Amino acid sequence: MSVFITNLLDYLVFLFERLDWLSVVDILLVATVFFLILLLLRDTQAIVLLRGGLVLIALLGVLTSLEVLPAFSWLMSNTFPALILAIPVIFAPEIRRALERLGRTSTILPASQRTGFDIVESLVAAVIRLANRKHGALIVLHRSDSLQEFINTGVPLDARLTSEILLQIFYPNTPLHDGAVIIKDNRVVAASCVMPLSSSGSLVRSPEREMGLRHRAALGTSEVGDAVSIVVSEETGTISITHGGRMISNLNSERLKNILQTFYQPEEPENVLARIFLRIFPAAGRHHLEGE
Repeated sequence: MSVFITNLLDYLVFLFERLDWLSVVDILLVATVFFLILLLLRDTQAIVLLRGGLVLIALLGVLTSLEVLPAFSWLMSNTFPALILAIPVIFAPEIRRALERLGRTSTILPASQRTGFDIVESLVAAVIRLANRKHGALIVLHRSDSLQEFINTGVPLDARLTSEILLQIFYPNTPLHDGAVIIKDNRVVAASCVMPLSSSGSLVRSPEREMGLRHRAALGTSEVGDAVSIVVSEETGTISITHGGRMISNLNSERLKNILQTFYQPEEPENVLARIFLRIFPAAGRHHLEGE
C-alpha cells in the first residue's frame, strides 16, 4: 500500500510540474461541458440512464484492464464503438429537448409584457373560483415562444380575458372544457387546445405522481417552450403552476399572484451571457419561486 501511495504522489507531482495556464483553461472547458450536459439532463429519465451507463463503463474498464481476461478485453474493445453510436438513439428525446432550448436562445430579450399585470387579477380570481368548485382547468400563458401549432388544434376565440369567460369555458361537460385555454396578452386566443404530454418522468418520482393528463400536459408544455401553465385539479381543487420543466403545487391566491407577477415582470440580468444562460436553462432562474 505504501508503494502505491508513493507512486500516486510522484505521479501527481509530475502532473502539477507540467501544469500551465493553458492546461487550466483546457480543464475548465471540459468541466463546463460536462456541467452543462448534466444540467440539461437534470430531472429527466436520462439522468438515471447516464448514471447506469457510467457505472457500466467503469466496470467494463476495470475488467478490460485485467490481463487475465484477454477474450473479454478483445470483445469489449471491438464492441465499444457500437455502444458509442447507440448513445444518440438512447438519449434522442433529451438531445432534441436540449437542441430546442438552444434554438430558443435566438430570442434573448423576452417579449414585452406591458399588459401582464392587467390580466393577473382576472387570472387569479378565475383560478381560485375554479379551485373552490373543483372544476378542472388548464390555462397556458403565451410568452416569447410561439404556441401556434397548439392553437391550431383548438377552437379559435380571440375574446377579451375575463374571469367569467374562463369559468364558462371550464364548466363541466361544456363543449370546450377539455383541453387547454391559451392566453396571449389580454386575449383568450383559443380553447380546447391539445398540448404535449411530459416525457421527462418527473411526475413519477414526485408526490404529484398520481396526477392526470392536465398536469402531464402542463409539464410537457413547459418542457418545449417558455410558456407558463396553470392547472386546477378536478379531484382535489389543488392549484399548480409549471415553467421550465418544473411544477409548483398547492398554491393559494397570494402565492399564485406573486408568481404570476414575477413572470410578467422578470428581473432580467444585465449580463448578456447570463441572459443566454437563463434562456437555455429557464429552471435555473426559478428556484426562488418555490420559497415564496
